[in-house]
Amino acid sequence: MISLPLVCMQNSYGLAKTQPGGSGCGANLPIHAEEKKLFMIGKIAKVTGSLILGFLLSRGFVFLTYEVLSLKKLLQIDTQAIHQEKLKSYVYIRTTSLNPSEYQGITYHARKEIHKAVRKILETEAKIFRRPFNEQFSTFDGEDHECALWLLLKRSQSEDKEVRLQAVQDLANNSHWHDYQYGTVAQTCDQRTAIGLARSKDIDLRFFLPPPPLPKIKNDYPIEDELRLLLVSLPQTGLDPCVQYFTSLALRESSQTLAAQRGGLWCFGGNGLPYCETLSKIPSETVELFCLQALVQHSKVSSHCDKIEAKGGLQLLQRIYQLRKDSAKIQRNIIRIIGNMALDERLHSSIVRAGWVSVLAEVMKSPHVIQSSHASRALANLDRDTVKEKYPDGVYVLHPQYRSSQPIRADILFVHGLLGAAFKTWRQQDIDRRLDKKASEGEEDYSQCWPKTWLASDCPALRIISVEYDTHLSDWKAKCPVEAHRKSIAYRSNELLDKLRAAGIGDRPLVWVSHSMGGLLVKKMLVDASKNPEMDKIVNNTRGIIFYSVPHHGSQLAEYSINARYLLFPSVEVKELSKDSPALKELNDDFLSFAKDKTFSVLSFAETLPTHIGSMIKLHVVPLESASRLNSVSEAPANSSYFLL
Repeated sequence: MISLPLVCMQNSYGLAKTQPGGSGCGANLPIHAEEKKLFMIGKIAKVTGSLILGFLLSRGFVFLTYEVLSLKKLLQIDTQAIHQEKLKSYVYIRTTSLNPSEYQGITYHARKEIHKAVRKILETEAKIFRRPFNEQFSTFDGEDHECALWLLLKRSQSEDKEVRLQAVQDLANNSHWHDYQYGTVAQTCDQRTAIGLARSKDIDLRFFLPPPPLPKIKNDYPIEDELRLLLVSLPQTGLDPCVQYFTSLALRESSQTLAAQRGGLWCFGGNGLPYCETLSKIPSETVELFCLQALVQHSKVSSHCDKIEAKGGLQLLQRIYQLRKDSAKIQRNIIRIIGNMALDERLHSSIVRAGWVSVLAEVMKSPHVIQSSHASRALANLDRDTVKEKYPDGVYVLHPQYRSSQPIRADILFVHGLLGAAFKTWRQQDIDRRLDKKASEGEEDYSQCWPKTWLASDCPALRIISVEYDTHLSDWKAKCPVEAHRKSIAYRSNELLDKLRAAGIGDRPLVWVSHSMGGLLVKKMLVDASKNPEMDKIVNNTRGIIFYSVPHHGSQLAEYSINARYLLFPSVEVKELSKDSPALKELNDDFLSFAKDKTFSVLSFAETLPTHIGSMIKLHVVPLESASRLNSVSEAPANSSYFLL
């Protein structure tokens, strides 16, 4: 460092000051008082300026630190939904609308900035005073409807059931969101919320992710192979005879079609000289139906459901469902299996992960009552948040099929009869099969079911249930020909009573509506329930019974069984309907004895028009005297036939 000498100089006021280069004489000159004052002000200014500059720099550093922390908070949203979002593989990019009408004015932007400022003030205040911050003022800096989306998602996972159910309902009511917002809900909602959305009326299907993609299979490895391997992996010993029958039937037909595909032959018989056919082969769809019918029987056994899930059955069924969208029967059997498996709550997570919630939500919108009712049953068994009952195989809820805030005041139970079903018995009218191409191809498409449409519309506070069981005129057409006693009224009564109690029948006032043999079954169930203390609720809550063409004293149909070709081997059901049957007389006496001290009402309808049975028989299936000879009831002849009451 170079030292410069001081040079003594004189300014215009005659004051001396020093400058570099002088001799240092200024150091000994006297300083005037005014100059001394100015000199002190300069020093004060220098010190003050340094302090101000330091203060500004420190303030700027604090400001920058605050902004960095705020930015970090903006990028971290402390919600469980966001944590789940990170686990997903989908990324949605927000796009800007090109529609000028969607841009907001200055008032909107001013309000938004004020909201941000107030939110920061409240957040700072909460931190200073260590008070909880209102969740409505989230650190997420988004649009109002986006904040509402995340808030609803958070509330849908609340421990408070009322808050949770209301949040799901509010989510379901949103119909104005963008695609990415529906996709966000689909990715972030939990299992319980997804099921609740699927059971919401008029739900937007964008709320659900599609089923996960399945690995491709080789062309030379047909679906029948996978179904056969799945059936073989299930327990084969100690089974119900009907389960054994369906399984052996499916495996036999499956092996035949495999032989046809691989060797050009398929054979009948199990002896050493089988008959081999080379001119045709079994259609794949038929083989799949055999296998699915066997799986339906297995799915009624809880331990077998575990095996089906463990062997990848849910994914296999998903593959078949997607491949066979043109076959209503195959899809219906698959959904029936899912509904049976859903009775076990341990399998709910697996069912959801396999993508079945989105499939069921879509089928719920089907105009066909059979399809939608199967899906409704499966979803009701999955929904443990609002449904306490469980619906076993053959028990279907026609109303309400969606979540509803309307309290249920009573149950109406429909029981079909001979050759009937849970849906087709109660159809409004027969389809003109000459005009219905699907019907000519074997599809069972029926018109709307009047309990689901008319009755539900007139009485929305009712729970309407219809049950189904197999009945046949001849053992030739029986689905399960083994163990004939299973088709008896006594056996069906015990079986149905257990299913109805699981479905909550008896917890509310109850009205029975029965047709044909279904009326006999209702009488038997009530007599049996009166002898079982566990079934007291069913008896005590019965308020009325309606009999449609019920053969209290037998039917003429059994008498014609010998004359009709397809009734050479009349079924157990037909034999039990013999005119003046001792078993029916005993049942009628037991019912009258049971009902004499009960207060419920009974209304009986009788047919007046003959019914065509095939092309050969025309008769009154239930004569007027058989339908009306039930004492102490109201009777009404109906200008209709057996099937069109």
